[in-house]
Amino acid sequence: MTTPFHDEPGTASGPVPPPGCPAHDPGIGPGGVRRYYGPEAEKDPAGLYAKLRAEHGTVAPVLLHGDVPAWLVLGHSENLHVTRTPSQFSRDSRRWRALQDGTVAPDHPLAPIFTYQPVCVFADGATHERQRGAVTDAMERIDTRGVRRHINRFSNRLVNDFCLKGTADLVSQFADHLPMMVMCAVFGMPEEYDERLVQAARDMTRGTETAVASNAYVVEVLTRLVERRRAAPEPDFASRLIEHSAALTDLEVVEHLRLTLIAAYESTANLIANVLRMVLTDPRFRARLSGGHMTIPEAVEQTLWDEPPFSLVFGRWAVGDTELGGKHIKEGDALLIGVAAANSDPAVRPDLKASMEGNRAHLAFSGGPHECPGQDIGRAIADVGVDALLMRLPDLELAVPEEELSWMGTIMSRHLMELPVQFAPGPQQEIDDEPQPASARPRPRADWVVSSPEPAAPAPESAGSAEAPAATVPRQRVPGAPARLWQAVSRWWSGY
Repeated sequence: MTTPFHDEPGTASGPVPPPGCPAHDPGIGPGGVRRYYGPEAEKDPAGLYAKLRAEHGTVAPVLLHGDVPAWLVLGHSENLHVTRTPSQFSRDSRRWRALQDGTVAPDHPLAPIFTYQPVCVFADGATHERQRGAVTDAMERIDTRGVRRHINRFSNRLVNDFCLKGTADLVSQFADHLPMMVMCAVFGMPEEYDERLVQAARDMTRGTETAVASNAYVVEVLTRLVERRRAAPEPDFASRLIEHSAALTDLEVVEHLRLTLIAAYESTANLIANVLRMVLTDPRFRARLSGGHMTIPEAVEQTLWDEPPFSLVFGRWAVGDTELGGKHIKEGDALLIGVAAANSDPAVRPDLKASMEGNRAHLAFSGGPHECPGQDIGRAIADVGVDALLMRLPDLELAVPEEELSWMGTIMSRHLMELPVQFAPGPQQEIDDEPQPASARPRPRADWVVSSPEPAAPAPESAGSAEAPAATVPRQRVPGAPARLWQAVSRWWSGY
């Protein structure tokens, strides 16, 4: 076992810690280096960041699966420097010394993430410009108004599946499916959308024993798409990649489709779930949203600070010996872009409870020449999808205590497992219709707040104690105003 942490105390060449010392904690590996996998990293990443900052500062040594060494970049400015300086920190994983000396085996659980592929995220310089140019040009030709119609249509379709029941799990029944439905339509393969594709996309980034097989299935689906579009082009994302002047090979097209699909799916599914969780669990957040003091796009942006969909990007590899955050980085060392850690860096965000509205300095979509080119599509799916859901079911309430919510942690993200909710059952609607405001339909629940009486006609003075039927509104809602707000936002984002 080799380690790049040449200047850290207690490395593999140092004395073995005695029994009972912190090094025997399961979260600490050889040389006293903390593991960036396992129970602690999965259940309390923020706590792990705090420990690493206290022990090492803005750049910390960590161990990946199999106790493979790497550097975790915690500081906001240090992360920006790494992402913006490809001459020092390359995206080409073939530079990784642990890969060259056999420390990392080809069947490593993280292989689908770091194995070199002929795609722009593993390239620098002219190759990166050629490949990324094809992706960004194809994205710029996407009909954004059409995409928003897709989002509304698929949101309606998903809500129709549970709106009559009064209960739902917004992760498995909404957040996990909406981004895949939209991206399959954008790619030109709506017929390929199914539960297996959703689960494969989730599994391949988790470092599981089945991750390699899941990756193979996704590649198989996309290979079929490229073969169809080579023979019969359509006005979709896949065809535009194939026809681009960059002259991508079929392998390059498949790999860039895979890259775009997985990045868009994983990040947006997590983002939707996280926004909905904040709406349901933070009274101030929901009150500001319902009262018109925060728009849904602003709510999404706040969530990108507080709970970014990707907590980490793996990775960068040192081109030569250098220094970062007071640590000596050796040629071939791996560095992890700590997105969530950078977003909570005390140097840029001393008060984590402070509002970050209007501030897009977060690293939720990375930075530099490899900043996510599809972030606007992800934002649109989250904005319009959450809006459509809240418009149709504005009285959503969490069905379990907040402390019972659980997450699945991976090296790249923290995935909310379930978000069980309850609400007043509502009618289905045509999937191509604009989501109908809930206030436009009657609500039968008995525990709603009762508004001021609304008589159907002016009552005569002699009516005495006669009272008109009372109108009802969902709890936590101001009568009328939120529905009008959400409807206005939806129409604006949908292009109506």
